[in-house]
Amino acid sequence: MHESRSTRGRVSRALAGLALAACASAAAAQAAAAGQAPSLGQAFEAAWARQPEAQALPARRDAALARQRASRAWSPEAPALELAARTDRLNDNLGTQELEVGVAMPLWLPGERARSEALAQAESDAVDSLALGARLRVAADVREAWWGWHRARIEAEVASLQLDNARRIAADVARRVGAGELARADRHQADGAVAAAESGLAQARASASTALQRLRAVTGLALRPADAGDAAPEPLPERAAPQAAEHGALRELADRAEVADRTAALAATQRRANPELLLAATRERDAFGEPHRQSITLGVRIPFGAGPRADARIAAARAEALAARARLALERERLLAEREAAGARVDSARMQLAAAERRLELARESRGFFEKSFRLGETDLPTRLRIEAEAAEAERQAARARVELAAAISALRQVLGLLPQ
Repeated sequence: MHESRSTRGRVSRALAGLALAACASAAAAQAAAAGQAPSLGQAFEAAWARQPEAQALPARRDAALARQRASRAWSPEAPALELAARTDRLNDNLGTQELEVGVAMPLWLPGERARSEALAQAESDAVDSLALGARLRVAADVREAWWGWHRARIEAEVASLQLDNARRIAADVARRVGAGELARADRHQADGAVAAAESGLAQARASASTALQRLRAVTGLALRPADAGDAAPEPLPERAAPQAAEHGALRELADRAEVADRTAALAATQRRANPELLLAATRERDAFGEPHRQSITLGVRIPFGAGPRADARIAAARAEALAARARLALERERLLAEREAAGARVDSARMQLAAAERRLELARESRGFFEKSFRLGETDLPTRLRIEAEAAEAERQAARARVELAAAISALRQVLGLLPQ
């Protein structure tokens, strides 16, 4: 009774989670349709709702519950009805007649019922962990596409700012060339800088469009370039939480290994076909005029062992169990290594952002100094263009460093088995 309540509780929680995911997906779609920027969490839920694993999850739970009910039944298979009739009407026609009606009931092998119930429970537990593992894989795809889009978007925004500044400088140079303060060669240099900025902007917008299309394909949302919102990072998790044993990918593999172990244990008990209990009633007579006699037949059918066929089935089940345990060990080691790498990446991204912001501050001050000196004729145009290019690069580096820090935090959460928020 306790196991039944526990199973119902897990199913209720899982169904509630699926309903919340569907609501989040609908909210993301409505936000995109209304021109609002969806969050990373909404984009993930929209992507998950489209996955075959999400759509098949209720049916998988129903199948798991059905297997549990079957493992608790009195018989491993459904009973069979047997009907037989004997007569000599086509031969001597002396009135011989026999009618037999029986039921054949398959019987559990020793230990088979308990191991079948254990396997059904393991398969039921594995349903939710398999779904969680699938959600983590979808989360990895969404995170990669999401931050790839923000990187490309930042590049396009910085390229647009660079073009605006190049045009502003070119306009100032054109005015001063007309006034005779600068040579025509300076105007050519300024116009060349504008052309280079236009080319860079076109390339950046093409990359941003490609990244946006990929995100659309992953999430199914009708996103537009204006739906980017901000690249706010996810909450920074503790490095030690959650515990490695609670990681969704490890839980999935552990449950797979448990199912494989239980399958091997069940195969070890099924070395022969199930015996059958036969209960039949017979009504017969030997000739015309004689009374009918009735009898009851009680029998047992015991098959011989399957021999090499059973050995092959058991060996295959044990091999699968060993492979599942090996995959679990390898995945645990991989996640521990990736956790260390992801933590180092976050620390590095923080230092890079601090350096980029310091460089940006200095570049902006230098741009102000040289812009003033250029207007006063104290600085030549090549120097002015070089300072402007350095300032634009500092803007790009700082903006990209912010995205890289957010992406590094997101990658750390992914390694820790945390879903997007």
